[in-house]
Amino acid sequence: MAETDPKSVQDLTAVVQTLLQQMQDKFQTMSDQIIGRNILFLPQMVDDMSCRIDDLERNIADLMTQAGVEELEGDNKTTASNKG
Repeated sequence: MAETDPKSVQDLTAVVQTLLQQMQDKFQTMSDQIIGRNILFLPQMVDDMSCRIDDLERNIADLMTQAGVEELEGDNKTTASNKG
């Protein structure tokens, strides 16, 4: 029985290595598919985010107008009550 133990351990090691390699291959395939799908949708996602940012900027400008805040040159801002 001692003679068969090393062979069975070697066989078991080979089976485990094969299973691990198969799992790694499947994981890599799934990762590639997920990344591929995201890349296909990336331009649309960027366009959507750009539109949302534009809307947000307009909403902020409207709120600033309603609050009496005006934009000066550059990024300096003042309120209507501070004008004076």
